[in-house]
Amino acid sequence: MSANEAARRWRLVLGRYAGDTLGAQVLSAHDRELDGSLDYLYGREYEGKRMARGGARGAGLEPSQVQALDWLERTRKLFPREVFERVQAHALDRYQIRELLDDPATLLSLEPNQALAKTLLQMRGRMNAATLEAVRNVIRRVVEDITRHLRQDFVNAVQGRRNRFRQSALRSAQNFDWRATIHANLRHYDPHTRRLLIERPRFNARVRPRLPWDVILCVDQSGSMLDSVMYSAVIAGILSSLPAVRVRLVLFDTNVVDLSHLAHDPVQVLLTVQLGGGTDIGRALQYCELLVHNPQRTVVALVSDFIEGAAPGPLLASARRLAEARVRLLGLAALDQHAEPVYDRTMAQRLADRGMRVAALTPTHFAQWLAEVMA
Repeated sequence: MSANEAARRWRLVLGRYAGDTLGAQVLSAHDRELDGSLDYLYGREYEGKRMARGGARGAGLEPSQVQALDWLERTRKLFPREVFERVQAHALDRYQIRELLDDPATLLSLEPNQALAKTLLQMRGRMNAATLEAVRNVIRRVVEDITRHLRQDFVNAVQGRRNRFRQSALRSAQNFDWRATIHANLRHYDPHTRRLLIERPRFNARVRPRLPWDVILCVDQSGSMLDSVMYSAVIAGILSSLPAVRVRLVLFDTNVVDLSHLAHDPVQVLLTVQLGGGTDIGRALQYCELLVHNPQRTVVALVSDFIEGAAPGPLLASARRLAEARVRLLGLAALDQHAEPVYDRTMAQRLADRGMRVAALTPTHFAQWLAEVMA
């Protein structure tokens, strides 16, 4: 890296106060646009330290002259999508730029992603009524994106895995058996063109459950669990659309709320969630016991960080009773935004000792886990 390129990069990192030291000439016209866009947001660090925002600015973007929407559109064009999404999240979460939350048109212009959805859910109580429908639209787009990525995993898990020992008349790309197809058509191989002509494609059948399953999702909605709540709402919506599953959705903090009637609508579930601070897992699991009617065809999945705010006795006793009744009892440990497990390992071990199978899994691996326990 040349000395000029190193100076350019440090100038963009350190901001305009490094201009006298590094020199303005290291920045091109495009760089000055980048610098102005970054300074509009990250220059607020100087405000927080009671430093003046005066001085020359290459792009001329003083806060009084630039509306948040104009800044947002300019930033969207200047940076790659991944960088833009991070800057957007900082604007809302770290710097709380109110202009981005007071106008529905502004909200609808934001790039929908999970970071934005989380921020809007956390801040929706501070928004005016005119922006709520815009919030709903943003949440819906994020939910649809997550559903697209997860749906097929859960369909495969619940409606049946491929049976490689039985062929199916149902022909779809999902069931295509490439190994059997190659084997059945080897005689059509042309060595001159090095091509295999497919005369008889083969497709796998699927192993289907004989009876429906009851899946009870018991989800911790305390303040630290928003990532898990979001995925749980989507999973409940996917499972509700499948004929082989009856879904109950129970959310809890220190109170228990049964949202089973909304399980098919993850957007409404997320807009209904009231993130709290306390946790009474035992009370929630005791409520789930009341929902069990066919223990041997029931899965109770507790989604939590296992940080119990109440006395642990009722929680441990409830887990023991469910396991003894032969309910498939799963404990899904909370994951942070980087998919790292965040949970009370001591409590998780105590629950495991009483018959709960505990794991820290991504949603895709949770679908595979369901397939195993419902086999």
